[in-house]
Amino acid sequence: MAGLRLGPLLRYADASSATVWVEASRPCAAEVRCADGAGGTARTFQVAGHHYALVPVTGLTPGTATAYEVLLDGRPVWPPPGSPFPPSVIRAPADGDEVRVTFGSCRWSAPPADTEDPVGPDALDSLAARLAADPRAERPDVLLLLGDQVYADEVSDAVKERIRARRGLTDAPGAEVADFEEYTWLYYESWLDPEVRWLLSTVPSCMIFDDHDVIDDWNTSAAWLADMRATPWWRERLLSGLMSYWVHQHLGNLSPAELAADPLYTAVRATPDATDVLRAFACRADAEPASVRWSYRRDFGRVRLLMVDTRAARVLDEDRRAMLDPGERAWLRDQALADRGSYDHLLIGTSLPWLLPHLVHDAETWNAALCRGERGARWARFGERVRRAADLEHWAAFPGSFAALTELIAEAGSGADAPASVLVLSGDVHHAYVAEPRWPDGGGPDARVLQLTCSPVHNSIPLSIRAGFRFGWSAMARALGRRFAAHGGCPRPPVGWRKTGGPWFGNQLMTLALRGRAARLRLEQARGKGALTTVEESDLTSG
Repeated sequence: MAGLRLGPLLRYADASSATVWVEASRPCAAEVRCADGAGGTARTFQVAGHHYALVPVTGLTPGTATAYEVLLDGRPVWPPPGSPFPPSVIRAPADGDEVRVTFGSCRWSAPPADTEDPVGPDALDSLAARLAADPRAERPDVLLLLGDQVYADEVSDAVKERIRARRGLTDAPGAEVADFEEYTWLYYESWLDPEVRWLLSTVPSCMIFDDHDVIDDWNTSAAWLADMRATPWWRERLLSGLMSYWVHQHLGNLSPAELAADPLYTAVRATPDATDVLRAFACRADAEPASVRWSYRRDFGRVRLLMVDTRAARVLDEDRRAMLDPGERAWLRDQALADRGSYDHLLIGTSLPWLLPHLVHDAETWNAALCRGERGARWARFGERVRRAADLEHWAAFPGSFAALTELIAEAGSGADAPASVLVLSGDVHHAYVAEPRWPDGGGPDARVLQLTCSPVHNSIPLSIRAGFRFGWSAMARALGRRFAAHGGCPRPPVGWRKTGGPWFGNQLMTLALRGRAARLRLEQARGKGALTTVEESDLTSG
């Protein structure tokens, strides 16, 4: 008899269709049955002894919300008996509806409910508790998780004990995840949290990886990658990270039409045991990163979302270093500029912020110049050590890519059919802020352009990080940054910017409410289970 091991996760949802992801305990037929007659079925596929299904749901009615249940081989398994939560529902949007987008990044799994949480209340737990207490309350139409959904290199004590019992902690990677099986433990720990499990069953989600989904500073430089490939454990870690990401996160990012056209998904479903098929794909993604696209586009009415891979798509050769390879860069440009009159707001989801505190930006640009050899071989070696120690690997560390993204944002936001806003949504840096660019000579796009950064959802924020980022935005820090830039012979960036909100520190989520050409921002912090406190609310654009 098949049981539900993980899920359900409501992933894709539009006006007539949706997808629901589940993991079962054995091979079976998974079914989603909606109260209004909509639904769908899918057979599980197998990877490394685990059984997954992504169920396509059809027959939804625009403008309605319908409760659903999950059945495995005809037996109801969701909602669980005696659940304290309201029914999980699928909402099918109607044309003209307001679109509410909630986003954040960096979530350690919350500890069991009867233990103290060392990093404070989990913002996702708090959001779930609020929605469960009042099912009719305003809720997100989509939840964007912008990286570090799991931490392969910083596991909990419970996972550490499982690793100790399975293979010991003596041999590398020690108390870190080693293979696909251990990755599944991270997802169980994160997504079986009762509040989060219910939240993800009833709010659609879009996800993209960042470094900790694989390892801290993943793909920071060519030298870093060479060092990692020289270790005996790295290859299995990377392949397992890519395989588990494809199964748990990437599949649900795709629309039913994209899934139907995806040859890998077709092959995985057609094979009794797809482990080797998926492993071959991961090997190709490692050897030829440009052959795989993790980025994707989603449209929510007149809101366009472009989620950008800023980890696997990098070009690491110092002479042509880029955040995005040429194919990825062309894809982003094509998606941003296609049918511009069809959207009112362009959201660019990138785990790493485009606009940083000025000192951090200048330090990263300076470091990139050193590592290119602008000050000689000795400084280049020093620069590589600093790059790794200080995590200098955001858009500013790829100056050509920073300039190209800036140019694309200006182009997408200009002209008669320009959107009302171009908003860059990011996380990673364990604080929240709003930054607004200023183009030289008073020029710039017609759209309102903002960097919106929100992190963490649930993680530690040491005092050193708080002090460092507060200082990083100061006038004194800006002057210090210019000294760094001058030493590296770095030109001024093609755009200036100023902080217009923050910095805010805490476990937090940002929400955009988008209706027509109007956009409103709200930042909420978790102050207790079920308690999200608004710390900032403002209009970004008017109707």
